[in-house]
Amino acid sequence: DATVISHLMALLSRSRYTQEYICQIFSHCCKGPDHQTILFNHGAVQNIAHLLVSTSYKVRMQALKCFSVLAFENPQVSMTLVNVSVDGELLPQIFVKMLQRDNPIEMQLTSAKCLTSMCRAGAIRTDDSCIVLKTLPCLVRMCSKERLLEERVEGAETLAYLIETDVELQRIASITDHLIVMLADYFKYPSSVSAITDIKRLDHDLKHAHELRQSAFKLYASLGANDEDIRKKIIETENMMDRIVNGLSESSIKVRLAAVRCLHSLSRSVQQLRTSFQDHAVWKPLMKVLQNAPNEILVVASSTLCNLLLEFSPSKEPILESGAIELLCSLTQSENLALRVNGIWALMNMAFQAEQKIKSDILRGLSTEQLFQLLSDSDVNVLMKTLGLLRNLLSTRPHIDHIMSTHGKQIMQAVTLILEGEHNIEVKEQTLCILANIADGTTAKELIMTNDDILQKIKYYMSHSNAKLQLAAMFCISNLIWNEEEGSQERQDKLRDMGIVDILHKLSQSSDPNLCDK
Repeated sequence: DATVISHLMALLSRSRYTQEYICQIFSHCCKGPDHQTILFNHGAVQNIAHLLVSTSYKVRMQALKCFSVLAFENPQVSMTLVNVSVDGELLPQIFVKMLQRDNPIEMQLTSAKCLTSMCRAGAIRTDDSCIVLKTLPCLVRMCSKERLLEERVEGAETLAYLIETDVELQRIASITDHLIVMLADYFKYPSSVSAITDIKRLDHDLKHAHELRQSAFKLYASLGANDEDIRKKIIETENMMDRIVNGLSESSIKVRLAAVRCLHSLSRSVQQLRTSFQDHAVWKPLMKVLQNAPNEILVVASSTLCNLLLEFSPSKEPILESGAIELLCSLTQSENLALRVNGIWALMNMAFQAEQKIKSDILRGLSTEQLFQLLSDSDVNVLMKTLGLLRNLLSTRPHIDHIMSTHGKQIMQAVTLILEGEHNIEVKEQTLCILANIADGTTAKELIMTNDDILQKIKYYMSHSNAKLQLAAMFCISNLIWNEEEGSQERQDKLRDMGIVDILHKLSQSSDPNLCDK
């Protein structure tokens, strides 16, 4: 309520008690971006900034908490904070002072959260010394055994967020204070209780055990997001793969989600897919997770499955045998965009260099109707992955001929639709590459040769202003006229009559070496 906020802002100057409690009210009540905007528009930043240098620790602390809530995932607030000064000192400098080890832990942690939000919003650079030399080491310290369990949870969660998208920060964190080994300790709660007097301790440990595992998985996921050596270190940490596998079937949905995220991060490693993932048959619990889970887990789990289905992954075969095609085809019908993309992406990976039976199963599972649905999806990602799937299905001659003998009419229809539609260069290029694959078939190429509309389209793209499209169109022609194949003379004659040779002559004079050579 805007009037209440204005009233509270006016009361801020009354006494240090009103300052402490009003900041507390704001930070407790501020839930989400709408509330942040309301407080921001009512001058919260300007009214609260000077309280960070109050003589009262409680006021300083509540003001700091207020900024931590206001700045979280909010670029507008973060960009403003970076330029605000109090008594000639900029806020980031004030926050850095509050990070110092001689301050209470809650102050160190909360100021680290403020600086983290500002960094993630782009208000502070990731290579700024206040992040690399102050914020990051402070958050690593919060993960150590000396800290309370709740501090360790908050420290790990904040650090995971800070380094999530920055390779260099991930590398620095991974070699700071043996962090990767330190996190393994997060899985050792509740600790074994020696005496009945420790029942209170057990209760406390139990309460935090889920949160500890969740935050450790999150931080491992961020650490291993890009670097192969870091992933290797994480996987070699004691019982790590077993812990992830156990995490996938935990009762807590938050822990399950964090475990899947961690698995997804590690599944980007070719080496690990061939070794640890295979040794622990990770695909089994993952398929189980995919059977029935809320969308947020499904999205990450299906992304992980995409990686497990890459051609070099030994998990590909058993996943296929466990009914993955049906599951993935059903994902392509989801209303959730990310699930549609992942479903079709996984099928695309599955079809790459696959045997004919698998390709036929995919086409049967998808149905022509669903294929057309995906090809007319408004999202370009879905469209590109569907074209990628078609291209992978239509590879190697016997497969091309077989698929085109059963689905030729529909596929040619789909190709025509896309070449006529308003699509970007990449989409058109991918579609012409599919045509080039069809042209490489023995019997399939006749579907192009007997379709004057398609031939005219190929001719049109040979003279297109974009070299990529010209090149793709020329691949089609080159596959159609290959001398050593039966009927090549008739095909050459027909294309000559259409004026293709004249275009080729023109292209041979092109300044583009690729076009010229082709």
